[in-house]
Amino acid sequence: MTVASFIPSPYKSKLETGSFTWQSPSNIALVKYWGKLEHQIPANPSISFTLNNCHTKTTLSYTKRANNSTDTFSFEVYLDGELKLDFAPKIETFFKRIEKYLPFLTDYHFKIETHNSFPHSSGIASSASGMSAIALCLMSMEKQLVPETTTTFFTEKASFLARLGSGSACRSIEGPLVGWGAHQQITNSTDLFGVKYDGDVANVFNNYQDTILLVDVGEKKVSSTVGHSLMEGHPFAERRFEQAHKNISKLIEIFKMGNIKGFIEVVESEALTLHAMMMTSIPYFILMKPNTLAIIDKIWEFRKATGSNVCFTLDAGANVHVLYPESEKEEVLKFIKNELVAYCKNEQYICDQIGFGAYSIDS
Repeated sequence: MTVASFIPSPYKSKLETGSFTWQSPSNIALVKYWGKLEHQIPANPSISFTLNNCHTKTTLSYTKRANNSTDTFSFEVYLDGELKLDFAPKIETFFKRIEKYLPFLTDYHFKIETHNSFPHSSGIASSASGMSAIALCLMSMEKQLVPETTTTFFTEKASFLARLGSGSACRSIEGPLVGWGAHQQITNSTDLFGVKYDGDVANVFNNYQDTILLVDVGEKKVSSTVGHSLMEGHPFAERRFEQAHKNISKLIEIFKMGNIKGFIEVVESEALTLHAMMMTSIPYFILMKPNTLAIIDKIWEFRKATGSNVCFTLDAGANVHVLYPESEKEEVLKFIKNELVAYCKNEQYICDQIGFGAYSIDS
């Protein structure tokens, strides 16, 4: 598959007005993507758990515009019913990037109504769920214009488009495990879109739990876009990219063998490496908070004392994703409530688990 594969032939069908609604989940990377090339191409491959409860629900309504007004994009974006003018630049950039692949964009006025099941811009990948939901709505439009579109092509192009809005968004289309970025051991892996992981996965990793501890629910001081750009010229970048390839190879064997101790080692190392790259870039920055570190210490103490298989991972923010097998759910939730919620902002946390990707909702 090449970029040219996603450029459509002239449309034969027509649409006047209508709407589509999709619900798309967030995801949490186990092997992190940090650093990107031109056109949202990842500098290293990544693999993620798709989440279930943390999602974005988006309705995209479209109305055909007059022929003399189709030289610009026309849209409005609402979050929970409130017009969000500050979202416009990101949507504008997204539309510019994907216009080549969806040439009907300037033909319509769009009303985008969205709702997150979790706090916006709090390090739970709202851009991943949000951009993937919009991409899926737009693909539903193209499906009406090109009825012969196959399910496989629809999914691949939706992931491809989502990537151009937010890199990690390409991993939110399917589940429960999705790889993004070319890796020699993952079938059909590509830098262009996410692919559902089809390797052997032991039962212990099925229905894995993710309780997200909300240490900080405000806007991040440094955006992920800026953070990615700081990998250019980073003194440790090339070694980091090599490490990501090696850790995916390790996870492939870990998934197959059900090696949960190996899983913990790779996932926690990846989380700390991500933040180490932030702390060693120029300019350097720290997104973890004191309570982030306190939670990590508590998890290590609990694991050592009880033999639990609980572990943590982090995204590009202060919040902590507490990962554990479903068989330990009762024990770990008790630990979280008794010892960890005190470190959360207003004692907020979200209980989630791995999910199976986005789905369409009749609007």
